[in-house]
Amino acid sequence: MMNSSRVRVFFVVIATILGLLFTLPNLLPANVRDRLPAFMPKSTLHLGLDLQGGSYLLYSVDTVALRDERLTNMAEDIRTQLHDKNIAFTDLAVVSGQIGLRITDPAQVTDAANALRQTVGAPLAGVPGGRDVTVTPGADQRLLVAFVPEAFDAEASKAVEQNIEVIRRRVDTTGAKEINPVRQGKNRIVIEAAGENDPEKLKSLIGQTAKLTFQMVDDGAAQEDIAAGRIPPGDELLASTDGIAPSYIVKKRSVVTGEMLTNASPGFDQQSGGSVVEFRFNGLGSRRFGDTTRQNIGKRFAIVLDKKVISAPVIETAITGGSGRITGHFTPESANELSVLLRAGALPAPMKVEEQRSVGAELGADAVKAGTISAVVGLVATMVFMLLIYGFLFGGISLIALGVNALMIIGVMSFTQATLTLPGIAGLILTLAVAVDANVLIYERMRDELRSGKSLISSMDAGFARAWGTIFDANMTHVFSAVIMFNLGSGPVKGFAWTLLIGVFTTVFSAVLVTQVLLAWWFKAARPKTLPIA
Repeated sequence: MMNSSRVRVFFVVIATILGLLFTLPNLLPANVRDRLPAFMPKSTLHLGLDLQGGSYLLYSVDTVALRDERLTNMAEDIRTQLHDKNIAFTDLAVVSGQIGLRITDPAQVTDAANALRQTVGAPLAGVPGGRDVTVTPGADQRLLVAFVPEAFDAEASKAVEQNIEVIRRRVDTTGAKEINPVRQGKNRIVIEAAGENDPEKLKSLIGQTAKLTFQMVDDGAAQEDIAAGRIPPGDELLASTDGIAPSYIVKKRSVVTGEMLTNASPGFDQQSGGSVVEFRFNGLGSRRFGDTTRQNIGKRFAIVLDKKVISAPVIETAITGGSGRITGHFTPESANELSVLLRAGALPAPMKVEEQRSVGAELGADAVKAGTISAVVGLVATMVFMLLIYGFLFGGISLIALGVNALMIIGVMSFTQATLTLPGIAGLILTLAVAVDANVLIYERMRDELRSGKSLISSMDAGFARAWGTIFDANMTHVFSAVIMFNLGSGPVKGFAWTLLIGVFTTVFSAVLVTQVLLAWWFKAARPKTLPIA
């Protein structure tokens, strides 16, 4: 055990060097880091919202709007199904969270209800043959179609998770890795952006639904009907931002949707010199887009973003290549922003801002100062204790191991681009404060072995061998606690858990392996007759 093998020495030296290299950028100014050689690491710790300041946003997912949107789409499916079966109906509308319609022929009410039960909605999980909607006959030949409450609750919960994923993709596309959306409660999402002091800029990126659809323009709608507010069945009136017309009448059914996009990027029109957004469809989208443009040459189709027409070009020829471009009043910045939103995907459900605030960095500066003072005081107290109890040799070796431990913790956190929060500082201080526990266990076991009459070398070997089981068990409980906090906690709790988890492994490595190598070197060089701690 006390033989300083080359493998152990190699691991200790490599760990110390890497810890120093990855910690060093945190101690250097930015202009010095930029001038470091290419092979040198340059990543540093990120300061969290509570230390650096930034923006805090609390969103609630609008599940009512999600339900109404699903019902509106379902109403179009009902219209199609009944037309295909030659069942006449009137008064199809979404009212009070359900779809209502009246079957014209009393003899067809049962046929209509059975047809809708088999085709409308989606299969209900766990219920063979069940659907996630109910079709209920009512008075005066009416049918009411509504979601099964449990099925819609599950869909709403899934939409919240999907919203979080879309937000994360939008943020990752811009490279802002410090923004981490987390779920709060049933339908809320908390977003903390360290270093981003403009909540409005953040909202414009995150909060936009970015639902893109391609819908045919209904040029056959009579202008007097439109002026009177009489919209033809199957159509809808959408406002326009293309600068050509204030609004358009378009078909409700979408030809192609944004989910079929595989890429979107900003570009320039060679003729006008203006900014455009270039896009490409997947296989299904390419076929649908090609078929639609082939069948509607000379007609217009609307490119709709969040229920607003941003462009309504005339189809001059079949577009079969699966790619195209969106023109409009784009600036380079707005074209790039729209490209980011389209690549990340649309939010499945709209969101409303419940709370927003900017967090100043003053609290962070005070916290860093207080944390630094706490760390220094704790380190000095630990140094004094170890030197008084175990002397300058054994106590000094423990402090060297503690220094290697600190280098490895900061180095690993810098390498993983971890965000350091105020609880993370607490976790760092706690880890360093208890790091010498393993050395205390080893040294006390050596003393016990010496008192039992064993030789010096046997006592030192037994100190490491018999203390290892206790050290392992104690640190495994820390690992379990850290893993639980990391998986179940959020925000600052995750920061504390991550720091603690890293500290457990570096502490065991430094307190056992580093101490063992240093003591082996000392023993080989000094050939002592007694231990200084005896």
